Amino acid sequence: MPYGPHAAGDRERMLEVLGIPDVEALFDDIPEALRAIRLDLPEPQPELELAARLQALAARNRTDLASFLGAGVYRHWTPPAVDQLLLRGEWYTAYTPYQPEISQGTLQSIYEYESLIGELMDLDVVSASHYDGAAATAEAALMTCRATRRERVLVSRAVHPHYRQTVAAYFGGGLEVDEIPLVSGGESAGTTDLAALERLLADSDRPVAGVLAGQPNFFGLLEPMAEIGRLAHAAGALFVAVVEPVSLAVLAPPGSYGADIAAGEGQPLGIAPQYGGPYLGLLASTDALVRQIPGRLVGMTTDVDGRRAFVMTLRAREQDIRRDKAASNICTNQALLALAASIATLGPHGLRDVAALGAVRAAELEHALATVGAPRLHPGPYLNEFAVRVPGARQVHRRLLDRGVLAGLALADIEPDDETLADALLVCATEVTTSDEIATFAAALDDILAGRPPVGVEAGAGAERPTAGAVSGR
Repeated sequence: MPYGPHAAGDRERMLEVLGIPDVEALFDDIPEALRAIRLDLPEPQPELELAARLQALAARNRTDLASFLGAGVYRHWTPPAVDQLLLRGEWYTAYTPYQPEISQGTLQSIYEYESLIGELMDLDVVSASHYDGAAATAEAALMTCRATRRERVLVSRAVHPHYRQTVAAYFGGGLEVDEIPLVSGGESAGTTDLAALERLLADSDRPVAGVLAGQPNFFGLLEPMAEIGRLAHAAGALFVAVVEPVSLAVLAPPGSYGADIAAGEGQPLGIAPQYGGPYLGLLASTDALVRQIPGRLVGMTTDVDGRRAFVMTLRAREQDIRRDKAASNICTNQALLALAASIATLGPHGLRDVAALGAVRAAELEHALATVGAPRLHPGPYLNEFAVRVPGARQVHRRLLDRGVLAGLALADIEPDDETLADALLVCATEVTTSDEIATFAAALDDILAGRPPVGVEAGAGAERPTAGAVSGR
């Protein structure tokens, strides 16, 4: 039972003053379907029995799969020193550093993180303390509205679907979100349709605050970011680049092609692909927008004795405690994850090697899959992630699990209304992907597409190459 300092008599007196019969009446404004319910937990068990039960549950997880899943969260090798340093008590238990005189270590770690990300993004200002890439992207979209005093943003449909959903949720109070369609054919298929963007920007009755595009985009393709930014600025809008941080070691940084704001997911920088997080939202901007950026900004100064000191700056504590004064109501302290990203950033050459090796492995994967009948869905350039066309992708994905392969993401699961993605898998490779894993994936896919059963299983009736209509499951 949770501890509460108030006795039953205390609670009754408070309810009487409030004029309500019970505590549940405080939640009458929340629809009943949305209210929390009591967890259906089993009866308590002795620690020995409980440990055995948890071990049995954990054993149900598949840890033996050759994984080609990315879609916003990526496997990378993390030096063991990262986790060991994060376990130190002075980092692990640190809270929001409101008192700089006792928080210099925490403040310096945030300062170093913001300096590193600023260099990676080629932008002036970086803030900390955003939950994840989706939240940071939504905050970036809100920044454009505050800075321009306009109420409409355009988001490319090639931005991660979860990010688009989060932006729409943030804008549900009256701001507008329109999606920019994608090119449907030719060399630019799967990227933002620049002609459609021009038309959307031309609506003078509904001026645009910001344009959001991903690099690489959700399908792993490289977007014409400089041209998107040029069109946005010509219409008086701000340009937001939604980026993947490791890619910036080999791709142009947002600042170089005129992005006003950059947002993204920091998980690839030293954070394991954990189910649901915690992750790390990256958010950076130009100096001109420093008063609009939410989160924690840490600066370096000197104290009264002339010694170097670090402090939170350019933000009032109202950011945390007064909703009407805040640039954002999200004020969690993500400093531990920011520290992980700082430690794991391997310097300009190490990070470039990680990105380049991932690209090499992806090219090897593309060739292997194309050889067995799974060509790329889009012809444009990519870095380390791409979509392939596979008849009956959903069913094939499930069957590959039985053969020890996690074949990326069946795009129909995340974009069910897009018929062009009904028979496509989104796959990726990183520096930890091996040639043996690629060979295993290609051989297993070849067997399935050819109708050959797994080793040790006799072929049954109808073991033939599937067609989209036969096994797509749509």
